[in-house]
Amino acid sequence: MKHMVAPSLLAADFNHLGAEVEMINRSEADWIHCDIMDGVFVPNLSFGLPIVEHVARVATKPLDVHLMIVHPDQYIQPFARAGASHLTVHWEACPHLHRTIAHIREEGMKAGVCLNPHTPVHLLEEILPDLDLVLIMSVNPGFGGQTFIETSLDKVKRLRELIDRRNPECLIEVDGGVNAVTGQRLRAAGADVLVAGSALFGATDPEAAIRQLKNL
Repeated sequence: MKHMVAPSLLAADFNHLGAEVEMINRSEADWIHCDIMDGVFVPNLSFGLPIVEHVARVATKPLDVHLMIVHPDQYIQPFARAGASHLTVHWEACPHLHRTIAHIREEGMKAGVCLNPHTPVHLLEEILPDLDLVLIMSVNPGFGGQTFIETSLDKVKRLRELIDRRNPECLIEVDGGVNAVTGQRLRAAGADVLVAGSALFGATDPEAAIRQLKNL
């Protein structure tokens, strides 16, 4: 399967957000990645429902929403109504993960679970058959522009083996320090979806940077 690319709006120019979304629409990107931060689960604030609603009105690509928040269950239906196609929650924030995943699917969205860098992949074994994607954080969540954590490559390999046994249709998504170099290595390790922010929006020609990442 050809891998997918999801530009992260966290790195976009919010003074020209509409133009940034239009650029992604024109590009070879597959999804638009939206990082939602609450300043509690991660030490930063990003954006919330109103921005996602406005992006959804312009976007022609599916919105891949990643909730880096406490109590994500309270926001499943609101983000579905705002236009999210995929909704990913953190394993570390969900004491009743099976119920949370079921709720996401009931709202008509694809369901994902994210793991922080310190969280081992084997903890997903029981929930994997119910997932559409697993998001591996290859930096500590909360800020863009961080350095790629090298041990993420082995983590992706272990997850690939687990997914191939438990749910071969489940996608592996990776976010953090992704560029043309780390992206190539992640693809070799078994990643299906590459999330990139600074490497794309900071490029002289973002559409060309997306194309390069897509053609790895």
